[in-house]
Amino acid sequence: MTEKKPLEVLSTINLTEHQIELIKAAHRNIHLVVYSAKDVAEVTPENWQKAEVLLSSGRQLPAPDQVPNLRWIQVTYAGIDPALSAPIVHEPGIQTTSASGVMVSQMGEYVLMALLMLGHKLPETITLQKARKWGSNLSKSLQPRELRGSTVGIVGYGSIGREVARLLYPMGANVLACKRDMMALQDTGFTPAGLGDPMGNYFKRLYPIEALKGMLPECDFVVVSLPLTPETRYLFNAEMFTHFKPGAFLVNVSRGDLIDENALVQAINLGQVGGAVLDVFSQEPLPTESPLWDLPQVIITPHTSGASTHLVDDVVALFAENLRRYVAGDPLYNVVDAEIGY
Repeated sequence: MTEKKPLEVLSTINLTEHQIELIKAAHRNIHLVVYSAKDVAEVTPENWQKAEVLLSSGRQLPAPDQVPNLRWIQVTYAGIDPALSAPIVHEPGIQTTSASGVMVSQMGEYVLMALLMLGHKLPETITLQKARKWGSNLSKSLQPRELRGSTVGIVGYGSIGREVARLLYPMGANVLACKRDMMALQDTGFTPAGLGDPMGNYFKRLYPIEALKGMLPECDFVVVSLPLTPETRYLFNAEMFTHFKPGAFLVNVSRGDLIDENALVQAINLGQVGGAVLDVFSQEPLPTESPLWDLPQVIITPHTSGASTHLVDDVVALFAENLRRYVAGDPLYNVVDAEIGY
């Protein structure tokens, strides 16, 4: 009996031997070719033509005519917007899947850290420390805003937002969630076991994105975890900041272009926003001339909220699970709708 042709899998990210074995374990008949991400231009025409499955960062993708047999692209990032300009992502008959859900653990912890730092006035405390000044614990400027009893608005209730809600639930915070599709209460994307809010149990109220201005005045903290699309670009602009509860805090871990940074600076100076923890920016690295650097109420981190020593292992584990589903003909995790943008 003639053996079936192997499933041709091409990776344009570098993989360790352990990661290669994890992929090969997903299906007994896989032919895997691995290139370094830096060498993507050196992929041979023969390997492009053979590939049925592609594991890629999504930042450098082939033209449709290079990959006549391609049927599925697994991107290694949760944010799919860098890949959407590639024609191959819009090609009929080719599925693209994101790595949504892979980073929920570390990003959930980051957001919780950010909320606690803002609520317990760490920026003000650090300013005093640098000035070698002992502040009064009775000072209004140092009085904490505890998470217990506070209202946290999560704008974008995907895998990250759901994990934040799970972490906040036992702390006694009231969670308000805002999302595009109000009918999709359950999370059908990938999330590690025991994390997130797959059934939609941890929010107090759910708002459509069109009602965001009605939700913001209720919030002591606002967490932004939206995908970047044409509709969400600069969603948080000068007019939107007027709807914040005066002095509310802002945390952004998704994309810098969701926020008009000049408008945020003005809103902080006016007291509309009490402070912010920002991990993402319109331009990265953040230019040295940005006024955000000089605001004592702002904590800046260099896009590290999703960082982890085991990140690539986690991405490969998701890819291997999707490979099993692909071979079995089952629905893949995190299929991207290129028209919607995520």
